[in-house]
Amino acid sequence: MDPLKWLAKQRQHGNLRSLRPLVRPVMGSPHLAGSQRPLIDCSSNDYLALSSHPLVIATSRQFLEEHGAGSGAARLMSGDLALHHQLEEAIARFKGQEAAVLFGSGYMANTGVIPALMGRHDVIFSDKLNHASIVDGCVLSGARIVRFRHNDMEHLAQLLSEKRGNGQALIVVESLYSMDGDKVPLLQLVQLKEKYNCLLLVDEAHATGIFGATGAGLVEEAGVTDQVDLVMGTFGKALGSYGAYVAASQVWIDFLLNRARSFIYSTSLPPAVIGASLGALQVVAENPDLGHTLLARAAFFKNALASCNLKMESSTQIMPLVVGESDAAVALAAKLGEAGFFVTAVRPPTVPENTARLRFSVTLHQSEDDLASLAKHVAALV
Repeated sequence: MDPLKWLAKQRQHGNLRSLRPLVRPVMGSPHLAGSQRPLIDCSSNDYLALSSHPLVIATSRQFLEEHGAGSGAARLMSGDLALHHQLEEAIARFKGQEAAVLFGSGYMANTGVIPALMGRHDVIFSDKLNHASIVDGCVLSGARIVRFRHNDMEHLAQLLSEKRGNGQALIVVESLYSMDGDKVPLLQLVQLKEKYNCLLLVDEAHATGIFGATGAGLVEEAGVTDQVDLVMGTFGKALGSYGAYVAASQVWIDFLLNRARSFIYSTSLPPAVIGASLGALQVVAENPDLGHTLLARAAFFKNALASCNLKMESSTQIMPLVVGESDAAVALAAKLGEAGFFVTAVRPPTVPENTARLRFSVTLHQSEDDLASLAKHVAALV
């Protein structure tokens, strides 16, 4: 591949990516590096604003000072620290599972777990809009991949009846889709999983901390904790830290410790990150209404858009405005940037062709005044 030709083609189609470094102080507004102009961040996944919560920062600082900057090795060498087990036990309780194991990131979790579970004699049923990390995990497994239409349980049922076969089968979905803001129909999914004797892996990256009675996610909210075999999630979104986990039965966790290559061959998470994640779980446990507060703020933004004759279908904190052409999405994002809103244009291949969009993330960093102003600016530009 000629990199110059490839980059030129991406530029021609409006899909060339570049980095825009932000300065994000704990106190005060973010701004672009080299500028002091304050911005309202509308693209962050820090939904509950926990990355700047005093307890999260204090716990992270404490762990840094007591345990040092790094873990020193992979977990199966000498990098298995007692504090890793402390966080795994906490996340397992939070998710209502027997055990959990930590990964370096959500990408590392999905690309490690799926190949550990499945092989070339197996079949994976994967939602067509699953995250790239799930797609790559499926490919790395070597298993047969059967993709079903997004959130279409009738199509999944048809494919299961035709292609399930006699070997091991896995259904993998996200509980909340990050580019569309819609939820998977978990009750129907569990029924199909049980009818066709499949394993079920649910990625709760964008639901953890927000949904459910304790904030454990949409699996908790749907009441299907005991029917989901493995629950994956991240600490880097609503929990404001970094890293990821898989929660499941002790047998599955023991299996992954011995099979997931992205776990076995990676240096373990550093103490400061573990401390931040433990602090975030404590904040969520002590403030179970945080998710409700966030969703109420998202509903306020949705209503503000509706009052400007812009209808959003999403019932979550993620609200996409599909523009279509990449160049048009980039131009709209730039105009909103001039008005003081940091919004990222999401373009192919992250989303399908001709569905480039602005993905608005509602977070507790934003006030209702911020969201009302954003709605008015968006309405004036589209």
